[in-house]
Amino acid sequence: MTKIKIIGAGLAGAEAAIYLANKGYEIDLIEMRPKYQTGAHQTAYPAEFVCSNSLGSLDILNASGLLKEEALRLGSTLIKTAKKCSVPSGNSLSIDRFGFSKEIENIIKSNKKINLIVEKYKKIDTTIPTIIATGPLTAEELTQDIKSEFGESNFHFFDAVAPIVEKKSINFEKAFYASRWDKGEADFINCPMTKEEYEKFYEILTTAKRAPLKEFEANYFEGCMPIEVMASRGKDTLRFGPLKPVGIFDKRIKTEFKKHQFWAVVQLRQDDKHANLYNLVGFQTNLVWGEQKKLINSIPGLENANIIRYGVMHANTFINSPKILNGFLQTKKHKNLFFAGQLTGVEGYTESIATGLLSAINMDRYLKNKNMIKLSNKTMLGALVEYITFEEHKKFQPINSNWGIVEEIICDKKKAKDKNYKNTIRSNRSLEEIEEIKKIIEEQK
Repeated sequence: MTKIKIIGAGLAGAEAAIYLANKGYEIDLIEMRPKYQTGAHQTAYPAEFVCSNSLGSLDILNASGLLKEEALRLGSTLIKTAKKCSVPSGNSLSIDRFGFSKEIENIIKSNKKINLIVEKYKKIDTTIPTIIATGPLTAEELTQDIKSEFGESNFHFFDAVAPIVEKKSINFEKAFYASRWDKGEADFINCPMTKEEYEKFYEILTTAKRAPLKEFEANYFEGCMPIEVMASRGKDTLRFGPLKPVGIFDKRIKTEFKKHQFWAVVQLRQDDKHANLYNLVGFQTNLVWGEQKKLINSIPGLENANIIRYGVMHANTFINSPKILNGFLQTKKHKNLFFAGQLTGVEGYTESIATGLLSAINMDRYLKNKNMIKLSNKTMLGALVEYITFEEHKKFQPINSNWGIVEEIICDKKKAKDKNYKNTIRSNRSLEEIEEIKKIIEEQK
């Protein structure tokens, strides 16, 4: 059977490799780590989670939750494994990052059809069926070759990583466990602030020294905005964003009216299987480390926090997908060549996994002379692919899964105001289409 090259053993590449190997293809999975590290990755494992350990909501009435369910029904090994390696996180899917990556490595290495090659892939060979899934930290040599091959400049932006602290160093006389509006398990650690404490925190944040950005121009992606950049947009921006206090209550405090107990709340989310480490939600940052320590220690409950990892920023790249790709994630110029993952302009872990899976499904069908799969924008995955391949974009930017890109439903105005009603119909509509696609795939094995 035909040999396929998959470049990059991140989330998208690992998903694609496993899917195609299970279809019987010989796979050369080429990954430059650990021989060449990125500056953001910490391990040599495939499918490493870098920025956070959360894949977002599990609720199919949530955009991210629906995307996970779509991928799972289409045969995603990585979503299935993530559930196996999950850690408590309310109604979200958060994982033991290292445990998950080790599990994926075991799956890859135990598959006789997958040849894992550690080297830097520098030049595209368009004569060989290939999926490029090198992610936002693609090696400069390959980046330049992509530019040369397609005549389109890549975009540059920055992705920021949040700090992690040790749980035993958190002061639980001030901090407490709770989930917003008491939904799901109380898995988040919450550090509440009074107005005075928030103003002190804000002053430190907005006057803190930032690390230099070297030769790159900062073009931040809205979905992973550094906290200092958010703060610069207004004093209350954080209070309506990652520090939003609405719906978070300390049950140790008795109150008759549950409107707002606090002025602002910093949330921490479990980062490892054993609940020893917690990351600060929404605290992606490029502050120098000394300033980060000062800022974190100003948060009530984190006065003596042991910081295990400081926040960092790194340059990311993505291709101009509207010009380069069609709706199958196949390049318009070379039918043998597909792209997947964050390099295409989808932003997020689940999004990377889902596009890795779709690229593999379509590579398989292309090589077998079958009609490739183009999901409609009634599905979350279809809407994502439609967005990144829409040729009329005036300024193409990365995109997360969200309801705004999904085809609307027609219903009366009163019912349209009920989000749960709308999302239930949209989710059911999506999963009906996914089941039909699943049948098509299974009928032509």
